[in-house]
Amino acid sequence: MSAFKEVGGTGQVRYTYRLRPSSTGRDALLTEWARCRWVWNECVARSKKAHRDGETCGPARLDRLLTEARGANAWLRAGSSVPQQQIIRDFGKSRAKALKDVKDRLPMRQRAGMPRPKKKRLADPTLNYTRRGFRLRDGRLHLAGGIVLGVVWSRDLPAEPSSVRVYRDSLGHWYASFVVSAEAEPLPETGRVIGIDWGVTETATTTSDAHDLAHPEHGKRAQAKVSRYDRMMARRKPAKGQAASKGYRAANLLRAKAHKKVARQRQDTGRKRAKKVVRDHDAIAVEDFRPKFLARSSMARKAADAAIGATKKALTGMGRKHARDVRLAHPAHTTMDCSRCGARAKHALPLSERTYTCIARGAVSPRDKNSARVMLARAGFIPAGVEGIRPPGPSVREAA
Repeated sequence: MSAFKEVGGTGQVRYTYRLRPSSTGRDALLTEWARCRWVWNECVARSKKAHRDGETCGPARLDRLLTEARGANAWLRAGSSVPQQQIIRDFGKSRAKALKDVKDRLPMRQRAGMPRPKKKRLADPTLNYTRRGFRLRDGRLHLAGGIVLGVVWSRDLPAEPSSVRVYRDSLGHWYASFVVSAEAEPLPETGRVIGIDWGVTETATTTSDAHDLAHPEHGKRAQAKVSRYDRMMARRKPAKGQAASKGYRAANLLRAKAHKKVARQRQDTGRKRAKKVVRDHDAIAVEDFRPKFLARSSMARKAADAAIGATKKALTGMGRKHARDVRLAHPAHTTMDCSRCGARAKHALPLSERTYTCIARGAVSPRDKNSARVMLARAGFIPAGVEGIRPPGPSVREAA
């Protein structure tokens, strides 16, 4: 289940299930994807041509072009119009996001980029169906166009789905992701608050010792197996211009499976920890930390294994689902501020110094614990966050 997205007390949740398509169903999905991929590439070409000619080319015009193309091509007309129309919607959203980034003058490294053609051997199939394009009957998923798929129902859907996305991951496994309307599920009040500071030595340090998240080190435990598959691939690496051998492809698949397992372990650990934190606290102050910059540092491997981003996403999503007060605090100067009086140190603390000493009152506390209490202050959950007591700093924003 993906993050809960709240809209006026209600929200939408994705429930994802593994598919077991037969060879016939798999061929039908790939054929349908070939049509949708052609539609996407045509949208890219028509959009570029319209830009050169100084014309507009929105989803409405592309829909008309799709109608003309379906009338002229029996191969395209043989597929369902639902996923073809939805891929036009996806193209429109992608192009609108790219144009917005250009209009907002974002740096090039932050821009989404204009939609590009999808290549046959590089793009994984993704098909979107609205409510009129699928139905569930006898435990099987029936898609428009006569495609019938077996679903591994690991749990029941809580309500009637409004749409479904059928896709294939990098390992060749097929999944169905249903969008279901859901309401917030408030938990009993506990009268407790918690501040969370992200780190690398520990994934999260909190104001409560019982809720500190130690580094799970899933990637470190799997490194020996991944290194073995890397050596297998190195021995079987094809010469330039030659096709990969069966042994090389098999080793590559084993390596991909090992990485996928680690990713799922990190996700599972983050969800379990988020559930515990949300269940035990009414208000949560979270450091709005974005670990992307660590990928360019010497701590890149350690930071990636900590999965800070996935854990933070699980925590904010779980908080919205259970109607908890989750606030994101700006991470600037968290290691320099005193959580008790708000005094700020004159110099940033080096990473080797793990104890914080207040320059005003001389209070001593563990560095990460002090930062976690600073989160509470900046979120306004303790008196130190009252206006006029601590030095003015970045504002606090609600969890999106």
